[in-house]
Parts: sequence; C-alpha cells; structure tokens
Amino acid sequence: MQREILIIDDHDDLATALEEVFVATGHSVEVVETRQDALAIDNIEGYDLVVTDLDVQPRDNSNANGNSTVCLPEHIISGVGEHVKAFKICAANFRRDEFNEDELKNLVATILDYKTRYVDTIDNVQDLHENIQFELPSGISLMHVVLEYLMKRVEKLGVIKPEQSNLFVALDEAFVNAVKHGNKFDAQKLVRITAEVSGKEARFTIEDEGEGFDVNAIPDPLDPENLFKASGRGVLFIYNIMDEVKYNERGNRLTMVKKSENSSA
Repeated sequence: MQREILIIDDHDDLATALEEVFVATGHSVEVVETRQDALAIDNIEGYDLVVTDLDVQPRDNSNANGNSTVCLPEHIISGVGEHVKAFKICAANFRRDEFNEDELKNLVATILDYKTRYVDTIDNVQDLHENIQFELPSGISLMHVVLEYLMKRVEKLGVIKPEQSNLFVALDEAFVNAVKHGNKFDAQKLVRITAEVSGKEARFTIEDEGEGFDVNAIPDPLDPENLFKASGRGVLFIYNIMDEVKYNERGNRLTMVKKSENSSA
C-alpha cells in the first residue's frame, strides 16, 4: 500500500535520505523545511506518517495549532548552553483499515535506523538536549523498535552503562503495560511516548488512551499472599529501577526519570 509521508527537517539531517528510500519503496513523500511551512499545509491530517527533526525555536502563538493531529513538536525545552532539538514520529492518522503492524514497524524502524547512523553520532549528541516524541497505534512490535532506539540514545550520551542498568526492563514494562493493559491491544488507540534526553538525565512519559487504574490498589507483590500473582510486579520493577516515578490521577500516564550515573547533581 502506498503511504503518504511528510518529513519536516530544517537542516536536511534525514530528509533527503528518507525521501529516497521511501520513494524507492513506492511511497509518496513531501518534504518541508520549517514548522511554519508544515502548519500552512491544509491537509496535514491526510498524511499517514509525519516525521519532524527541528531545532527548537520559541513558539509564535499566532501560528499555534491546538489540533494534536498536526503532529509537530509540542514542547519547548529551555537549556543554557545546550543544543536543543525536537524529533517526532507521528502516526496518529495512519490508515488502520486492514491495519498491518509489520508495515508500520518497518517504516518506523527505517527512520530510527537512519537517525541512529547518520544523526545520533557521538559528536552530534554530546551536548544535545533533545525532546523525542512518538505517537503510534498500539502494537508490541512498534514498542520494541522504540525501546531499542531509546536505549541506544541514552547509552550514547552516557546516562547509563548498559551492562549495569535495568533501564530496558523498566521501559519495556511501561510500554507493554500501555499497549496490553491500557489500550488492550486496540490499534485504533494511540500510545504517546516522550523522552527528554540530556547528559544529566533521561525523562520518559508514556501515555495510553485506556481507562487508567489506581496504582495504589495494585496488590503488593512482596506480600506472601501474592507470591504467585503476576499483578504488580512490573510496577514494582519500575519503582525500583527509576530514580523518579509518577502516575497521573487517572493512571494512564506514567512519568519516569533516570538520572545520569555520571551526574553529580
């Protein structure tokens, strides 16, 4: 199936390479260079996939668009002396009649592979503060692709030492919970993942479109009476692995912070 793909890239870090590979595989690709040009597109909701890779500039409220389907970076990051970038993959409008999870997984994997190889080099990310966002239909294989990318990203910055960290376990639990327990594997519902990554810490937010839950009502997995119950163990792992953990009141949005092992803060 031919997909409509929009790439917004102000320095052509990814645009040309991705346009070539996606056009070669039969997809239709449009490239624009600025956030303003993207906001001026009337039919932006018609794109199956939107990829943005932008230097963050102060938002002009006169151009702001509150429609989440616009799929542009939604947060402005402030940092003194830091190179700030915003990167997002949005598939909120991905046509899901006869939904093929493998198709979308391969598209996302291709984008992240190119970003890892050609953009996320040690020299480029060393002093970078990046806001990374994903807005994807519920799918376990999609979450695995995102998880692998985020692990490489924080490892490259030195936030963790992979052989000594259980960050993978915490993120995997959070992503699977969002798809399985939150959205109940419903591909019509989205999982929204945000990672704010710097040399000091990695902050992750995972939000699903489910009904939520009361984290305080989960059976204590350390209670002998719950020894053979799986419920609650994933949440316990997350609390033990991360430096900060917070659920919203509804219970469908989880924020977790992992501080750099080299940080003195």
